[in-house]
Amino acid sequence: MSTPVGASGRPAVLHLEPGKYAWCTCGESLNQPFCDGNHRGSDFKPLLFDIVETERVALCQCKQTANGPFCDGAHSRR
Repeated sequence: MSTPVGASGRPAVLHLEPGKYAWCTCGESLNQPFCDGNHRGSDFKPLLFDIVETERVALCQCKQTANGPFCDGAHSRR
């Protein structure tokens, strides 16, 4: 598999409403941290995840997390 592009060295801290989301795994999306389809033609696929109640989340943008789509601090260990 190809190496993802780090979109940012910091997580996106957001309040998300209940629903289904698609997290960008390639780093090429212009709608970070969410997928916009720019991965087409590559080995990447978005990571689909559900939010069941409104919550504050930190979504990874460095694309190195071991707990996608959520930040695990990998950006600070680079």
